[in-house]
Amino acid sequence: MRALVLIAALLAPSAALAQQQIPLWPKGAPGFESRKAIPEQAADYWAKSINNPSITAYLPPKALATGAAVIVLPGGGHRMLVIHPEGTDVAKVMNPKGVAVFVLKYRLFREEGSPYTIDHARQDAVRAVRHVRAHAAEFGVDPKRIGLMGFSGGGEVVNLAVYEGAAKDPKVDAVDEVSGRPDFQVLIYPGPLGLPETIPANTPPAFILAADDDECCSAPPVELLAKFRAAKVPVEFHLFQSGGHAFNMGFRTDKAAIKAWPDRLRDWLADNGWLKGPGPSS
Repeated sequence: MRALVLIAALLAPSAALAQQQIPLWPKGAPGFESRKAIPEQAADYWAKSINNPSITAYLPPKALATGAAVIVLPGGGHRMLVIHPEGTDVAKVMNPKGVAVFVLKYRLFREEGSPYTIDHARQDAVRAVRHVRAHAAEFGVDPKRIGLMGFSGGGEVVNLAVYEGAAKDPKVDAVDEVSGRPDFQVLIYPGPLGLPETIPANTPPAFILAADDDECCSAPPVELLAKFRAAKVPVEFHLFQSGGHAFNMGFRTDKAAIKAWPDRLRDWLADNGWLKGPGPSS
């Protein structure tokens, strides 16, 4: 029945798909099932009180779909999620380029009264990759072209998901038997948490971007770049002269370089063959 619902949704207009929020676990997050029904809070650009982690699917028109997908982790300092500027805006930019976007609502360990740790956010990211990969045919994406994309605190969670693995995570259903390793990673002004001591040779290729005048988050990308180069793992790195922190997808700036940065991401995806299209459902 669930598969039929998903297939029906995929045949609907993209605007309807944008409203499809899919819980990552059918009974709630493992160990926190009793919190599943606690309502989320949202206003203007943010969301918080995430107790039933989910992804929201934004799929490109079938005529444009390439099969590539990114699972997006908005920033917000782990106190909230900057859900529109660093979530739905990604879909506005990437869907016309043929990329499926899944915006992840992950648990927030710094929110007041939160019972969670940052490791629970990592679990959410890994489970999101597994879920999209397990249902790749239904979403019209290639299971070998799924990336994780994180802004600021979301970038920290991406680092944890990539480098800490999921060997000890609870397994609740068949989705947990699917690989949670992303095929590529996109880090936009990531914070310092989750930085590995070294980069393993099998690390997914990375696109890393920040502004030099970002007092919070210009140093971690530079540190990552050196480690990627030492490990000889493919990396593309952009450090803009100025732009500060949280310039999102470049919609709210007067700086030409920042406005155009999503084009650099599209070029990188294309150069690496992730936009080769079409997806399996085309």
